[in-house]
Amino acid sequence: MALAAPSSLRLLPTTPSQAPSPPCASRPRHLRELRLCQRLATAAAAAAAAAAAATAPLASSPTTSADTERRKHELLRAVQETRRGFAAGPDQRAAIEEAVVAVEERGAGKGTPIDLAALDGTWRLCYTSASDVLVLFEAAERLPLLQVGQIYQKFECKDRSDGGTVRNVVRWSIENLLEEQEGATLMVSAKFVVLSKRNIFLQFEEVAVENIKISEQLQTLIAPAILPRSFLSLQILQFLKTFRTQVPVSGPER
Repeated sequence: MALAAPSSLRLLPTTPSQAPSPPCASRPRHLRELRLCQRLATAAAAAAAAAAAATAPLASSPTTSADTERRKHELLRAVQETRRGFAAGPDQRAAIEEAVVAVEERGAGKGTPIDLAALDGTWRLCYTSASDVLVLFEAAERLPLLQVGQIYQKFECKDRSDGGTVRNVVRWSIENLLEEQEGATLMVSAKFVVLSKRNIFLQFEEVAVENIKISEQLQTLIAPAILPRSFLSLQILQFLKTFRTQVPVSGPER
């Protein structure tokens, strides 16, 4: 899925190469969650691959490089104030699509392979038009206690020429129970293989919930500061701190 496609993700690098809907009553919950995670991972990896083409080095004049940077900044300005796409109207989306195409035009030439060295690293979601990702923001809007924090994609492919690993990371929280915005992490892991300049083959491995960080209010409830901490309260706190659950993904390869 190309970056300019209506259901792709808009991503901007955080570091060059190092890290850091309402439910459908007719389907079982785990199938709905798996479907969402699969689409998020697919869109994220495809979008980052397209973005890598846009950031590939150009054997051109300083004027051309300056024009490339100007187009990137115009894209950055276009996605501002859209709340990562959730608040974008039709006119804004059309303008953003045009800005994306303008950046892609400055990418690698036709037939040039994806630059995995440029793709490697952690990317932060700044804009999306993918309905399966926007549903997370819609859920946070409707459910007052749910918070959706930053969303990242971490590509590990620096020394590879054929593919690598991608991890899609969603920071989320529940007000008063977990730390604000980043109280827990949903992670979708997949392997990918480069098929062509704009296509990668994804094989999902697992969906995990980890990095639970409870709020100070909940800590006080479990182990009041004015009372000696019991063995049970310490065990509960330690369990929550190290909690991690994962579900292997077995389904059609994409």
